[in-house]
Amino acid sequence: MASTTALFTGLSGLISNSRRLDVIGNNISNVNTTAFKSNRMQFTPTFSRNFSLGTAPGGSSGGTNPGQIGLGVTVAGTQRNFNNGAIGATGVATDVAIEGDGFFIVDVAGTRHFTRAGNFVRNPQNELVSQSGARVMGFGVDDQFNIIEGNLVPLSVPVGTLTLAEASRNVIFNGNLNASGTVGTTGSVHQGRAWFTDLALTIPATAATDLTTTDVFMSDGAGGAVMAFDSATNPKTITVSGVEKGGKDLGTKSFVFSATAVAGTDGFGTTLGDYAAFLEDVLGLDNSAVGTASNLGGNATINAGGQLVITGNEGTVQELGLETADFVVTGPGGGSGQPLVLSKTGSANGESVRTSFVVYDSLGTPLTIDLTFTLQQTSPSGGTTWQLVAESNDNDSAQRLIGLGEVSFDASGRFQSASNQSFSIVRTNGAVSPLTVNMDFNSGTDAVSSLTDSASNLAAVFQDGSSIGTLSNFSIGEDGRISGSFTNGLTRAIGQVALAKFSNPEGLVDAGDNLFRTGPNSGTPLVAKPRDFGTGRLVGGALELSNVDLSQEFINMILASTGYSAASRVITTTDELINQLLALGR
Repeated sequence: MASTTALFTGLSGLISNSRRLDVIGNNISNVNTTAFKSNRMQFTPTFSRNFSLGTAPGGSSGGTNPGQIGLGVTVAGTQRNFNNGAIGATGVATDVAIEGDGFFIVDVAGTRHFTRAGNFVRNPQNELVSQSGARVMGFGVDDQFNIIEGNLVPLSVPVGTLTLAEASRNVIFNGNLNASGTVGTTGSVHQGRAWFTDLALTIPATAATDLTTTDVFMSDGAGGAVMAFDSATNPKTITVSGVEKGGKDLGTKSFVFSATAVAGTDGFGTTLGDYAAFLEDVLGLDNSAVGTASNLGGNATINAGGQLVITGNEGTVQELGLETADFVVTGPGGGSGQPLVLSKTGSANGESVRTSFVVYDSLGTPLTIDLTFTLQQTSPSGGTTWQLVAESNDNDSAQRLIGLGEVSFDASGRFQSASNQSFSIVRTNGAVSPLTVNMDFNSGTDAVSSLTDSASNLAAVFQDGSSIGTLSNFSIGEDGRISGSFTNGLTRAIGQVALAKFSNPEGLVDAGDNLFRTGPNSGTPLVAKPRDFGTGRLVGGALELSNVDLSQEFINMILASTGYSAASRVITTTDELINQLLALGR
């Protein structure tokens, strides 16, 4: 006899297979969706109707099995396939693929979601966002571009707006200092016309002569006397410009004879000794003992005859080019228009070499540095000794010298030691002051030697630091680090993409827009850097493709269609039997 139960059993087959077709259709529809994860439906039988539970074996019977009739099928659930899809290169800097089990972390209106789709873009605020506008989360950087781990923040890639300058810290040199050169013994010597404190020209001026209270006289060159400096004319200013050292201009500096500083000048004092000390600073003269054998012998003094004597540093490249016209005096006195009349009485000697290079302060300001080596000593079987002098016109003080040191080489010409390998330059433009830079004369293949050659040569082959640069490009590495390239050649980390891993990713809840959120059975997300804790590595400029297998989906569609047809056949057959039963009652 026909049973209406069979109708509902067939109906359960229709419903279940139609639901399976829904899942298959969704998979096929998303075959080209970035990082889409295919789904499959699982069936389970409904409860059975029992007409016998069976019997146990006995003396007269071997036992019987249960008698049960199933009541159809129901959907047990769906299972998402989180296996990795193929990775396709795109060349787009904001595209990222995950090769592993991790998920990108995104923020949607303050709620944390997760996705495998790395087809990100930048919004007008330069933030990295998903196609639906969810902000990509990761680790930010501090002021020194160090990654700050632990605190998730929206990632920003400010191309065209982020600027960077970096102070110099190190300079590496290469070259050879001619060991067979002449040891320096004197610098160039320049003498001025004698000054006196009396009109008869019998009492020479001294370093202690105060020009704000004492008249100073000099010969007029024709047997008479003329006033050089009038004590009643104050303040008197001497401007030094056009002076050259080894053919390089030393800039313009001014000194005022005054007990206090005067705006617009670089130095002040009341005596001739104060002015001589000022000249030592602005001309970069030094006669201090450096190390064990070095003394360049440069100074400016007032000798016993009342003459200004300027002695340059030893070394041919330290030769001073001084002319009377290089000194301009304001308020000199009543008779002489030029109280500083200089004549050269000696030339500099000594093997020497100079190189110029550029360093940068913390604001990116370029500063030109001159570094000179002068031969000071040669020792039998003991190598050579040189003195280094670092100078700069860009030092924000009257002192030109910014570094001194003694450098020794052994009998094989190899670098041995240095009493000082750094220089410091004063900055008053708001940058970090002083700027201290280390010099390396023995950096592996780049080293300074002292061997016999026709001439000395020296060059700075590397210096760090940079002027201002703007972020122009970026890339995302395997570890999620976003490396920014600046127009000044620097590369810095500007963030790091974070990943989340779940103990049961199949427990995640699909939130639409290729996003997932945590579910009761997904577990707590483990947030980590890429390549840590099995999160996987990132592939920049690429996207993960859908993992839908079309051939498998077509097979599943045939099976679902067959199951649906068979279930409908059960219904039609049952209907025919019921109709036959009803016909018996007519």
